Amino acid sequence: MTRYVVVGAGAIGGALGGRLTHAGREAVLVARGEHLRVLQESGLRLRTPTEDLTIAVTAVGGPDELELHPDDVLVVATKTQQAQQALLTWADAPVVEQGREVGTAGELLPVLMALNGVASEELALRYFRRVYGVCVWMPAVHLEPGEVIVRGAPTSGMLHVGRVPVGLADDQDRALLERVRDDWQAANYDVPLPADVMAWKYRKLISNLGNVFQALVHGNGDAGPLSARAEAEAREVLDAAGIACTSDEDERAAREAGFSMHEVPGVPDDVGGSTWQSLTRGTGNVETDYLNGEIALVAHQHGLSAPMNEKLSVLARQAAAGGWKPGDLSADDLAARLGLSAS
Repeated sequence: MTRYVVVGAGAIGGALGGRLTHAGREAVLVARGEHLRVLQESGLRLRTPTEDLTIAVTAVGGPDELELHPDDVLVVATKTQQAQQALLTWADAPVVEQGREVGTAGELLPVLMALNGVASEELALRYFRRVYGVCVWMPAVHLEPGEVIVRGAPTSGMLHVGRVPVGLADDQDRALLERVRDDWQAANYDVPLPADVMAWKYRKLISNLGNVFQALVHGNGDAGPLSARAEAEAREVLDAAGIACTSDEDERAAREAGFSMHEVPGVPDDVGGSTWQSLTRGTGNVETDYLNGEIALVAHQHGLSAPMNEKLSVLARQAAAGGWKPGDLSADDLAARLGLSAS
C-alpha cells in the first residue's frame, strides 16, 4: 500500500491526510508546535458540512522521526513561502528498504506539490527527480491546533495532478498518477489527471490574486472592482508572455462538475482563504509574493509592467510584518494606497 507523507498538515495537508486515513489509506501528517502535539495526543478533528469527525492520525515533526520506504509518496502542502525549507528538510532524508539505505528521498521518491502558485514545482526540481503539480481546489480552514474545517460537498474538493514538466511523463508516472487518483478519490476528492497541470495552476493563480483583498479588507467595503483590475492586469501579462492557461470555460465546467461550498455548523460564514488565515493567525508572513508577486515576476522577465500587483505584494508584506488583521484597511483606504478609485 502506498503511504502518503503529507508535509505541512495545515488546512490543505491536514484535510488530505485526515481524509486518506479515514478512508483506510496510509498517511503520515507532518506538523509542528502545538498543532503537532494535539494531533499526536488527540487526533485530527475534521469538520465538514455533514460531519464532525475525530480521526486518529499518525503525526511526526520531521524526517528524523520517520523511516522512509521506496513506496512512499511525499506531498508538500505548506504555504509557498515555506516550501523551500520543507524541500530542503526532506530531500536528503534516507530511504530504507529491508533495513538498508538505498538512496535519498530526492533520488527515489515522487513529490507532489499541493500548494498555491506556480513556483514550487521548479523549486522542487532542484532537489527531487520526479515532481508533480497539484492544482488545489479545496475550501479548507485551519485556525485551531488539531482542527481543520472543509466547506466542500459532496466531495471535499478537486485536485488536478500531473507530472512536471509534462514532457517527461512515462509509464511509471502514469501508474503513479492512477494510484494517486484511486486513493484520493476513495478519500472523497475529485482527481482529474490533465495533460498539463501547470495550465490549471496558472488559472488558479489568477483566482488567487483576490486573496490579498479578502485578507486586507475583509468586508470593510467592496474591494471587488479593485480585485477585477488586478486580475485584468494579470491576464494581460500572462497573455503577453505566452504562458498557457486553462480557459475560463474549461475551468467553469470543471467546477460545475465537482464540489460546491456549504455552511459548516458552528463556523462563521466569513472565514477566509489562505492569506486571510495567515493574517488572522499572525504568522508574520503571507504567500502573496508567489501570487500577485508571481505576476510581477513574469512582467519583469518579459519587459512588461504590473504596477498594481507589485503594490499589492508590498502591502501584503507590510501587513504581515506589522501584525495587521483582516479588515484593518477599508476598500477606500486600499484604493488610495494603490493610487486608484475603489469603484
